[in-house]
Amino acid sequence: MVSTRGMSEQAFFILTALVDAPLHGYGIVGEVKSLSSGRLTLRVGTLYGALDRLTTEGLVKPDHDEVINGRLRRYYRLTPDGRIALALEAERQAANARVAHRRLGLDLAGEGSS
Repeated sequence: MVSTRGMSEQAFFILTALVDAPLHGYGIVGEVKSLSSGRLTLRVGTLYGALDRLTTEGLVKPDHDEVINGRLRRYYRLTPDGRIALALEAERQAANARVAHRRLGLDLAGEGSS
């Protein structure tokens, strides 16, 4: 069962990074940095701790391993529950942003109303 509670920014971007294809740790770090326009840089310990939690929650799972230059790379992929959780979280964040925009008198383009 997919949780409806909010997720961390790190988890949100890790799941988003895995939408298109499985990635290994370094690939996830790079994709998260790109998706967040450089605002979020994952450290290795943070990444693998988050991947362990997301795996335990059934939102991601190991896809395959490969050895490159004698080093093991484990690839992770988004699960169907992970896709649902990401969609729910994206909608939750969008709804929160709409509330804030209304309260601030902003239209969707981010301009103030007169």
